[in-house]
Amino acid sequence: MSRVVVVTGASQGVGRATARAFAERGDRVALIARDDDGLAAALDEARALAPDALAAPADVADAGAVDAAAAAVEEGLGPIDVWVNAAMASVFSPVAQLTADEVRRVAEVTYLGSVNGTLAALGRMLPRDRGRIVQVGSALAYRAIPLQAAYCAAKFAIRGFTDSLRCELLRDGSRVTVTSVHLPALNTPQFEVVRTRLPRHPRPVPPIYQPEVAARAIVSAADRGGRERWVGRSTIATIVAERIAPPLLDRYLARTGYDAQQTGEPVPADRPDNLDAPLPGDRGAHGRFDGAAAPVSRTAWAREHLDLIAAAAALATAGWIVRR
Repeated sequence: MSRVVVVTGASQGVGRATARAFAERGDRVALIARDDDGLAAALDEARALAPDALAAPADVADAGAVDAAAAAVEEGLGPIDVWVNAAMASVFSPVAQLTADEVRRVAEVTYLGSVNGTLAALGRMLPRDRGRIVQVGSALAYRAIPLQAAYCAAKFAIRGFTDSLRCELLRDGSRVTVTSVHLPALNTPQFEVVRTRLPRHPRPVPPIYQPEVAARAIVSAADRGGRERWVGRSTIATIVAERIAPPLLDRYLARTGYDAQQTGEPVPADRPDNLDAPLPGDRGAHGRFDGAAAPVSRTAWAREHLDLIAAAAALATAGWIVRR
């Protein structure tokens, strides 16, 4: 049975790939974004797979606009079953060069955008006592890195907000659930449009994965729930290392964190960015790093196929016993 699924940040990157993944399954998908050109192209993609798809233009930083978009979705598609908070914004800059307005804007989109989406979803799901909210997180929600302080802080904040909400839902015995999906570095267009003060072009820190890896994990989280999912070996390694030896990780990132986030290409002085307003054009789901990005995550695949792995292990063990 198809569900009504809302995806924020659906005009490009992870949100774009996620909306397409839900539409491929036949779900009725609603796309929320502020980018008119990208949103129109994403809607065409979704409707080619699921004709009932609709677009609800909104800046997720505007709580009223998000709630109005949610109302439009329910009027057009029916009760919302799944809400995915995937919108984000960032600035690549040393902390000493950030402005207060930049930090505020990143927080409004990345953190408060998730809060606004969550509140809009809860307002409709709680009275029905059903629904699932998926927060798109990051390894950077556990371990901050240099040059992305505003973004890391916003992802940390989402994790704290979500943990509080989860406890309250459990206390109330609610059948509304919330799942976090923490992602690795991804090949998305954000590196072409993000505001940056780096001397060289920003890039994701390897290993890099395609956005479809994230999309599959998000769809699985919407299907199966669970508290959290860590996608990619680098996400697992980063979170575990932060728990075991954070001072050593501080020193490691101080040595490597700057160069790892830059290519060898100089940044043009007049490079535009999308922090305060969207840029024209459609950028799709992928960035410029297709050649370096993995199309699958072995750890994510293993999680989705635990029954198969367990059966194979049992057969191998039985075979060994017989041979012995």
